[in-house]
Amino acid sequence: MRIGEYVRQDACALAELVRRGEVRPRELCELALSRARELQPALGCIAIWDEEDAARILEAGPAPGPFRGVPFLLKDLYTFRAGTRLSNGSGLTRDHPAGFDTTLVQRFLAAGLVPFGKTTSPEFGLNVVTEPVLHGPCRNPWNPAFSPGGSSGGAAAAVAAGIVPMAHASDGGGSIRIPASHCGLVGLKPSRARTPMGPLAVEAWSGLATAHVVARTVRDVAAVLGAVHGPEPGDFYACPPPAAGFAAAVARDPSPLRIGLLRRAPTGVPLHPEVAVVLEEAADFLADAGHAVVEVELPLDGGRFSEAFLAVVAANVARDVAWWSEQTGRSADADHLERATLFFVERGRALSAVDFVSALRAVQAVARALGRVFAQCDVLLSPVCAAPAPRVGEVDQNGDVEAYLAANAPYVAFTAIHNAAGTPAISVPFGRDARGVPIGVMFAAPLGGEELLLSLAGWIERLRPWPDPALSTPFAPR
Repeated sequence: MRIGEYVRQDACALAELVRRGEVRPRELCELALSRARELQPALGCIAIWDEEDAARILEAGPAPGPFRGVPFLLKDLYTFRAGTRLSNGSGLTRDHPAGFDTTLVQRFLAAGLVPFGKTTSPEFGLNVVTEPVLHGPCRNPWNPAFSPGGSSGGAAAAVAAGIVPMAHASDGGGSIRIPASHCGLVGLKPSRARTPMGPLAVEAWSGLATAHVVARTVRDVAAVLGAVHGPEPGDFYACPPPAAGFAAAVARDPSPLRIGLLRRAPTGVPLHPEVAVVLEEAADFLADAGHAVVEVELPLDGGRFSEAFLAVVAANVARDVAWWSEQTGRSADADHLERATLFFVERGRALSAVDFVSALRAVQAVARALGRVFAQCDVLLSPVCAAPAPRVGEVDQNGDVEAYLAANAPYVAFTAIHNAAGTPAISVPFGRDARGVPIGVMFAAPLGGEELLLSLAGWIERLRPWPDPALSTPFAPR
C-alpha cells in the first residue's frame, strides 16, 4: 500500500483490508510512522514515540477485535500504558513511567488497535489550544499559522493530516469537540459514564471529563464507541445502554426531529460573524430537509456558571498536581508548572469544602436547565465555539493569567454546559472561515442519546459530505 492510498481510508476500511489479507498490520504501522516522522516538524502533534510498544504488539499479533491492525495514537494526558511514558504536557510529570494500562487503553488494545505514540496536549489539559512549554506548539494542518484547538489538539492534527484515521481524545470542557471543529473532524463527547475512566478514578474532574476519539468519519466514531463503551468494576453509576447499537445508528436516517437552535452563548460571549454564518447554514439545511428548527434559550446565570466551573476544575487540578508531585518527587512550583496551571492550583487550594460543594451544585444545576430545554426539542443545535480557531501564540498558558482566561472564554462558551450536565454532544464539520480553517456545528442530546446524534451526523455526512482533511489540507500526499 502507498501512502496516498493509506490516507484515503478510514479505520473501518483499513480494518477490512487487514481482515481480507490485502494488507498487513505491520505495513500499516510503518506507513503511519513514516507519515508521522515526515509531518512532526511542521505540526508538532506527537509528544511521545512508543515505537517499541507497537513493535511488541505487532510481534505478538494485535488482538482480533474490530480494528485489528489499525494504527492509533493515545493522548498524552492521564493515559497510562504499561511499559511506556507519559508527560501530561508538563515538566512536573515529564517522562513518567506507566506501570499499568488504564481501562480505556485496555479496551482500545482489545479492539485490535496498535498505538505507536502519544499526542501533544497542553499542560494538564488546561487550554483550548495545544502549546505546552514542554513540547512546543501544535499546529493546524489546514493552516499551520492557526491552532488545531485543545486540549486534544495533537490528536486532531494527527488525524486531519492523515497520520492515523482516528485518535484517542478526552473532553473536560470541550477538548474533543473544539479540536474536531477546528480541524474538520467528527468529535463525539459521550455521555457521562459511557466510557470507562478507571482504574484510578471513577470520575474525572468530578464527572466533567470523559474520553473517546476524534475521527474523519461518523462510522469510525460509532464503531469505536461500540468497542469500548460500558461500565467497569467499581463504577457507582452507569449510562443507559444503547438500544440497537451505535454502528447501526449511523446508517439509519433520523425521523423528522424537533431541533432547538441555541444562538446565544449561555455565558454571554458574543458570537463571531463567521461562526454565525455557518450556524445559520446548518439551521437552514436542517429546516429544508424537513426538520422543525425552533429557537431556544438556556435559562442560566452565565457568570455564576463560569465561576463555579472554574472552581470545580481548580479543586481537581490542585489535587491532581499534588498527587503527581508525590509520584514524581518534583516540586509543584514555577520550575515545573506553567503560570495558568499554578493559578488553578492556588485557586483550588484556597477553596473551602463549602466553596467546593457550592460550586459543584451550581455546575450540576445545568443538567436541570438543559433538561427543561430538551423537554422542548429532541436535539440541540449550537456552534461548537463562539469564535474561529485562534492563531498559534494567541492563547498563552504561560503568560498573563487574566488574558489566558479571557482568551479561553469564546471556545468553551457552548461546550462546557454539556460537560456539566453529562449530556452527549457531537461536533460535525459544516464550513470554513476566511483563512480556510474549518468551523463545525454541535448537536447535543439528553443523557444516553448517542445513537440519535450518530444517526443525525451520519445522515448529514451522506447528504452533505465534508472535505476529507487528509486529502484537502496542504499536507495531503501529492
